[in-house]
This record gives sequence, C-alpha cells and structure tokens, in this order.
Amino acid sequence: MNVQVRTDPFGRLLWASPALPGSTHDLTAARTHGIIDSLADAGLRCWADKAYQGTGRLVRVPFRGRRLKRWQRRHNTAHAKIRCVGEQAMAVLKGWRLLRKLRCCPDRITNIVKAVLALHHSST
Repeated sequence: MNVQVRTDPFGRLLWASPALPGSTHDLTAARTHGIIDSLADAGLRCWADKAYQGTGRLVRVPFRGRRLKRWQRRHNTAHAKIRCVGEQAMAVLKGWRLLRKLRCCPDRITNIVKAVLALHHSST
C-alpha cells in the first residue's frame, strides 16, 4: 500500500492520505492526493526523499549520485537530519502490526489507516 502522510515540525502525524496500491510511485501518489498543489497554495516547503525529484522548489530532495561534491554530501546529511522527524511519524504507523501484515484492497486499508490514526491521536 502507498499512504502519504503530513506531519508537523515535531513529527506528530496530522493527516494520512487514502491508500493506493503499493505499485503506485510516491510522486504519483502525492500528485493524486493534491499534496503538491496544496503546498504551492499555502506557500509551504517540505523535505522528502529522492522519490520526489522533479516536483520543483516546494519539495526539497537530496542530491542523487555516487560522486557528489563535499558540499552536496553535507547538504544530504543536513537534509536527512531534518527528514528523520517525518520518518519517525511513518514509523509510528508502521509500528501498528496490523498495518505491516495487511493484505486487502486499498479502500479497506484507507478505513483501517483512519482508525489507526484516530487511535493514535486519542492515546497521545
């Protein structure tokens, strides 16, 4: 399954997208759910992984390649330190065993993710 999430700067889950099949590319999923457009409308920037290459200036991604210059490696290190907060939020979702073992249609997964998100918010 492919579920996109939004977090606050402290890594708290704010929103989870409807689930798409796991074969859906991350950038396609973000565009499908209107995440890129909503960032542009709000004038916000976010940090993402290399899968979001080509989204423009709103989504900051690390440099790709093997032979990076020293400043590019430093940039990627700083980028990873910022992005790890969002990865922790994804780890919260993946921590639910139910979501790790789930094999069913995306519509059903969407309802389960919403329930997990509600349970998570009520427990914190």
